Amino acid sequence: MTETTAELYDRSSDRWERTAPVLLSDFTARPFLLNWSLPLESQRVLDLGTGEGYVARQLMERGAASVHGIDVSAEMIARARSQKEGQEQALSYAVGDATCLAEQEDASFDLVMAVFLFNYLDREQTQACMSEVARVLRPGGRFIFAVPHPSLPFVREEQPPFYFARGDQGYFSGRDALFEGRIWRRGGEGVRVRCVHKTLDDYFQALAGAGFRHMPELRELHATDEHLAFDPEFFEPLRDQPLHLAFRLER
Repeated sequence: MTETTAELYDRSSDRWERTAPVLLSDFTARPFLLNWSLPLESQRVLDLGTGEGYVARQLMERGAASVHGIDVSAEMIARARSQKEGQEQALSYAVGDATCLAEQEDASFDLVMAVFLFNYLDREQTQACMSEVARVLRPGGRFIFAVPHPSLPFVREEQPPFYFARGDQGYFSGRDALFEGRIWRRGGEGVRVRCVHKTLDDYFQALAGAGFRHMPELRELHATDEHLAFDPEFFEPLRDQPLHLAFRLER
């Protein structure tokens, strides 16, 4: 039987806990997403797939009025709570399912973040989650999320510092297929990640089905010249390759 996402992260939560950039995507994705989320003053934020709270803590540091993080892994949430650093009221966490946000009121958040959540959901679950996001966002609220670039498993070999194994699946015929992968820490350790494959069109269709009517801003994130200069050995294998897709849109 395939290990569930909750089981995977309960078992590996110690390898995700961090207070500074460690993982590849801490350099190639999260700084961009955090900058994209500004301004955060007076913003009530929901962080879906919060993990051990790495992004949630930085949202608070950048001025958010409050952040509520939800994750399917109880162990990851336990680690997030252990690092709250005196922000007990404004920073909160809960174990939960991002496809059903019944405990959250309509129009109760100014910003919803989902950093590498949807690669763990199939198309039906993605649609359900995005519909819930649309419900809990206030009018004019923002939705920012990132996913592995849908083309990555088809253009990159199974080698460090980041890959997904597609097997014999095709780009279109492999929709909803589970691709196991690994992403590396700069110290040399690879940790397991997953991608339930969806095409770019699948994401746009899910957003439209959830009721989002504004065209999203879209960015393809990759190893930049700055990354390559900072640590050539680590980032050079990723030169000129698509790593992540970032979306930003308004309710």
